Amino acid sequence: MTSPVARLGVWPLWAQLCLALCGGAVGALAHAPNDLTPFILLPMLAGFALLRAAQSSPRALMFGWALGWAYFALTLNWITEPFQVDAATTGWMAPFALMLLALLLGAFWALALAFAKWAGGRAWMLVVAWTGAEMLRAYLFTGFPWAMLAQTLIDVQIGQALAWAGPHGMTAALLGAAGLVMSTQRLFLSAAGAIAATIAVLVPVIQPPDTLTDHTVRLVQPNAPQTEKWDPARIPVFVNRQIEATAAGEVPDLVVWPETALPYLLENATPVLEAAAQAARGAPVVLGIQRRDEDGGYYNSLVVLDAVGQVAQTYDKHHLVPFGEYMPFKWLFRNIGIRALAERSDAGYIAGSGPGLLDFGALGAGLPLICYEAVFAHDVGSAPSRPAFLMQLTNDAWFGARSGPQQHLAQARMRAIEQGLPMMRAANTGISAMIDTRGRITKALPLNTAGFIDAPLPGPRAPTLYARTGDLPWVVLVLAGLIVAVLHRARTRRTQRIDGIPPSA
Repeated sequence: MTSPVARLGVWPLWAQLCLALCGGAVGALAHAPNDLTPFILLPMLAGFALLRAAQSSPRALMFGWALGWAYFALTLNWITEPFQVDAATTGWMAPFALMLLALLLGAFWALALAFAKWAGGRAWMLVVAWTGAEMLRAYLFTGFPWAMLAQTLIDVQIGQALAWAGPHGMTAALLGAAGLVMSTQRLFLSAAGAIAATIAVLVPVIQPPDTLTDHTVRLVQPNAPQTEKWDPARIPVFVNRQIEATAAGEVPDLVVWPETALPYLLENATPVLEAAAQAARGAPVVLGIQRRDEDGGYYNSLVVLDAVGQVAQTYDKHHLVPFGEYMPFKWLFRNIGIRALAERSDAGYIAGSGPGLLDFGALGAGLPLICYEAVFAHDVGSAPSRPAFLMQLTNDAWFGARSGPQQHLAQARMRAIEQGLPMMRAANTGISAMIDTRGRITKALPLNTAGFIDAPLPGPRAPTLYARTGDLPWVVLVLAGLIVAVLHRARTRRTQRIDGIPPSA
């Protein structure tokens, strides 16, 4: 029996576009908060089917754009939340921001399908082009690797391969599996392959629990809504919550407060820093705060306090959020009255010098990550030396209380698997968590809950293959595949000219 995919090319254009839109939309259900992991196969299967159905590369471009637009629009619907913090001023931008972002990200998938069709329409060409498009999405224009296909695999056994292949290797593997399923001309074989792939993404993580150190880390979650975080009347409430949480119970080995935990500049926060250190009773305290340098530039920073509240170590966030912490083309946007959502001054924040380690004595060295920085696998892997653990301070209040914080947590869990390192995560409104080297949450505080957790710090594993190689092998393989695809296209056109066959689009 012939596969229905072989007949897809005779469907009307509207039906083919509906398939693209539905495939992308259903794929979004694989991400948090729905976490229906097998559904991530559907946009990939639809992509390969549409590649075969497309009669030209412009038609493939259209299908890829529809597929990507639907996938990103639904997965990233949380992007509207930051605009509602000051709804009277920026609320009108929310739907436009979501649609524009989905269109921009969907363009990467569109170009992948168009290239694969242009090069010859083979399934392997789409595997290469789609993997390359996702790589570009992670790096180009500072990158935005949110909603990666592999992000949905953290709760299943196959996701542990992130330690070997990283996010882009796993993207290639998923696409390769989808391509194999859709390449067969037989309905029985296609169905059997789809069932096998579905089963593969259902098997839960089977590794035994990590070995725990005898060090206890306290993660403090003040639960300060973004609409109240800078309200002078509410500031003492949130500051006192953190101090009281730090002073509670037995003394931990380390206390971690979230990003911008104090609504003051570092130079004006001395009394609160001293109170935090006193509450910690000798344990070092890590907290997020804004600071200003001698030239008047502002940084989104974290500091490590010693036993008397003096700043012992400082880290400045180096991978800033465009349109959130600084404005690209700021001269243009300033003229039309649009400023960065979280910027401290007209110029926004200044980027720090890059990844760096902090020394925590007996606990070992920690790699600090402020909010958005945990999204970038290549940034985490570019530390000057291997740390003992990862540390993320974040203010996910910007992301609302729906999918954004949960998807951000999923990416932190990816980084732990990729590097074979535990991750401690302190979030303002949640989700604060201790994450082991397999990406499993050992202890957590739910969203919109004030409090703290004391969690044993898991020990690190030996460096993973991905920790050693990073993305380089996949960059090389994708470039090689693209070159082979271009050569195939040139050879095919030369053969067509010799045989007198009109070239395809």
